[in-house]
Amino acid sequence: MALPENINILNKKASYEYAFLEKFVAGLMLTGTEIKSIRLGKANITDGFCVFDKGELIARNIQISEYEKGTHYNHAPKRDRKLLLTKHELKKLEGNLKDQGLTIIPLRLFINEKGWAKLEIALAKGKKLFDKRDDIKKKDAQRETARRFK
Repeated sequence: MALPENINILNKKASYEYAFLEKFVAGLMLTGTEIKSIRLGKANITDGFCVFDKGELIARNIQISEYEKGTHYNHAPKRDRKLLLTKHELKKLEGNLKDQGLTIIPLRLFINEKGWAKLEIALAKGKKLFDKRDDIKKKDAQRETARRFK
């Protein structure tokens, strides 16, 4: 069975809902069947978010489908997964998270060159309705200029 070469699972809704202040790339603590499902591209990070629990950063509500050939060792699809960051990055995120209205959201789940699963996360602030309208206007203007100069 041929596996997809480039695994890149995106959270497309995130850029519409949030303004990104800072981005980080974190490792994930996974079980064997989870990494196999990710390599098959069977994951969804759209509804995911990250929280601090006892000084550790935990990714919640990220769906990694069960591995088809997994036996009783298969994982729970929406279990909490620990994110691996340096102490400096964790302290920075935890300090910034104390500001009102900030959250940590997953942007992209990918496999790096070494074959490790990584999760790109962002410290983000929720957008207001008028910010979303401005983004839509900018995208429409870019589409129009691309059509004219094509």
